Amino acid sequence: MKKSKFPSIPTYFLRGLLLVVPLALTIYIIVISIRWLDGLIALKIPGLGLLIILGSITVFGYLGSSFLIQPILNFFEGIMVRVPYVRIIYTSLKDLVSAFVGDQKKFERVVLVDMVSDGSIKRVGFLTQEDMASLGAPGFVAVYFPHSYNFSGNLMLLPAEQVKPLKLSSAEVMKFIVSGGVSDISIPAE
Repeated sequence: MKKSKFPSIPTYFLRGLLLVVPLALTIYIIVISIRWLDGLIALKIPGLGLLIILGSITVFGYLGSSFLIQPILNFFEGIMVRVPYVRIIYTSLKDLVSAFVGDQKKFERVVLVDMVSDGSIKRVGFLTQEDMASLGAPGFVAVYFPHSYNFSGNLMLLPAEQVKPLKLSSAEVMKFIVSGGVSDISIPAE
């Protein structure tokens, strides 16, 4: 008796989804992002607005590194941090951006945390502060736990002895967490 080809059609469809959906969504998100950035400076030539934005950011970065411009930037930053409400927005955004691209990256130190005292439940996160005495919690550290499939997370203060540093790539661990644990990564056992 000849085996039917019909049962393989759903299998081929699911494989096709696995190949097409991530690629198509990635391209879609990139195209939408580029169009949005390009639309910030409305010009008739596609891509020129994006190039102007990228060039301007690079020039600002260069000027910001100059000791002649630094006092001017410090003056404007001083104004931003003195204005109520503006201070909250400005300093939060500045800290967030510098956590990813600044000199003092905060998401570089990957840790494994015992969530219960017997060690039966663990969670992977990023150590962001090593001493929380300023909040009245000496011996505690701040660990950020990103959520899976989301751009959010939780910050928890934990006893330092419950937090174990891991020697892993922070980018790989972030991908592992955001993917809900389906991305491949080797997390060392205790």
